[in-house]
Order: sequence, then C-alpha cells, then structure tokens
Amino acid sequence: MSRDTSAISIEALRHQDLPAALNIQREAYPPFLVEDEAAFLSRINLAASYCFAAKREGALLGYLLAHGWKRQSPPALGALLADGVPSEVLFIHDLAVSPASRGLGVGQKLIARAFQLAAQDGLRSAELIAVEGAANYWRQFGFVEAAVSEALSEKLGTYGSLARWMTREITPDR
Repeated sequence: MSRDTSAISIEALRHQDLPAALNIQREAYPPFLVEDEAAFLSRINLAASYCFAAKREGALLGYLLAHGWKRQSPPALGALLADGVPSEVLFIHDLAVSPASRGLGVGQKLIARAFQLAAQDGLRSAELIAVEGAANYWRQFGFVEAAVSEALSEKLGTYGSLARWMTREITPDR
C-alpha cells in the first residue's frame, strides 16, 4: 500500500461501509470487545453522530465511532443506542485502523475531524475508554486518565482489565 497520505479522505461512516469496518474491528480487537452490526448502526444513526471513515480510492482504511453523550456515562459495550441522551461531551467509542494502514496518520485524521465538528457544535470536552493498553496512544491526542466513581469503575471492568477512563478538553481551534 502506498504511504502517500494526501489521497486519504475523511467522510461520514455509512451503512455500506459496515462490512469493511466490521472486518477491521475483528483484526484490531480481542473477541470480547467485538461488537455487531446493530451496535455500529445505532451509533451511526444518532442525531449527534461523529462517526467517520478514512478512505483511499474507495477502500476503508479505518473508522471512528463517536457521538455526543452524557458526561461520565459511557454506554455499555455492545449497547444499542437511541437518541434522547443529552450531548454534553464527545464520547469516542471506537477507533480502529486496518493493519496495512497503520503509520499513515489515519487515526489522527479521524480524531481531528471529529474534534473540529464537535467544537463547532459547542462540545468542549471528550471522553473515552482506552482498551487493551491503548492509553499511551490516546495521550498523544491530549487525553489524560481521570478519576472515576465506583459505578464508572464497574462499567470500565466490562471493557477488560486494562481499560482506562480518559478525558480531554476540546477547544474551538483544536
């Protein structure tokens, strides 16, 4: 695969992207973190969806599942989401890049687009659960580990023993 990053486009993640996205997800995560098509669709269909696809020549390189959500209240793994939850923060649910596309800045491009639109929509902070040792990856985007309540700690446990709750501010110029 070419290392040229100029031809990478960031666009809305669409229903027709799901087969490729599900394949990337299976390559990126252990089985207990793999979610089904219905969970993906429920995030894409939210009014406050910030779900994006990184593509080159029509091929999916990676995806981002993110949406507006209630502060410190991450949805359960695999949950089917519906509108009606206040958009207090940008919740980053999932970012995955195909093995062949790693090192091209795909994740950075996806996150930058989500932050840009979230800032335009008035969201001023982002939250996520870093899984499988990914906390260091998220630190490069300014995320820091944050204190958690007992209830939030229990929910984190369902994402695996290495799960970490992380947050960061979103500024209009970032």
